[in-house]
Amino acid sequence: MFLSPYFSNNNGKVVISSEQASDFAKQVAQDFNPIHDVGAKRFCVPGDLLFALILTQYGLSQNMTFKFAGMVGDGVELEINPNTGNEFSLCDTRGKTYLNVTRSGEMNGCDVQKEAFIRSYVAFSGLNFIHVLIPLMKANKVMINPDRPLVIYESMSFHLDTLDFSEMSLHLASQELAIDGKRGDVSLTFELLSEGKIIGTGTKTLVLSGLREYEETAVQGMCNTYESRKTMFS
Repeated sequence: MFLSPYFSNNNGKVVISSEQASDFAKQVAQDFNPIHDVGAKRFCVPGDLLFALILTQYGLSQNMTFKFAGMVGDGVELEINPNTGNEFSLCDTRGKTYLNVTRSGEMNGCDVQKEAFIRSYVAFSGLNFIHVLIPLMKANKVMINPDRPLVIYESMSFHLDTLDFSEMSLHLASQELAIDGKRGDVSLTFELLSEGKIIGTGTKTLVLSGLREYEETAVQGMCNTYESRKTMFS
């Protein structure tokens, strides 16, 4: 199970340390957001790691929707119930909910397929900031706060026509930014491909906060910081 290094089992509970979360972000997802750094003031576990954890523990279904409800901190004990139904939540031992999941259709617990899906999705997700969000902000003449850049992972859903695949890639099909004052709602639609054929589609939504007028110098500064962190941790 390729995800094993990135979480621990503690008396039947799942625990993700800041070191494990940071390693996943940088090594698997290519996500260099400082909020995932060990010791970060506002540290949180990457949403993609929670998504990967759900697929690893519960299997891959043809139709799945993930809605995030909170940020997981360092060492939080998470409840995993393998006997759950088609609607369930990822909660800690105190009952706080972090992620709501719905699923339907056929289900597959094959480790090869789960890993292929996880790796392809998080690789796609890791490209979002530089290759998708920056051009989207520029096109709409807005930007997030360069001194405190915050992008919130809101939800993700997908449909698979088939579970018969051993490799997977994602292709961005469309992108949209809806602006409401200082808030921006981003919707990314993607296609799921295997051996060159489209076998499914999905949508990811993000929230941009603290929007303000676009400034090329400030945005370039964010890009430079991101690239320098990428070089540092590569």
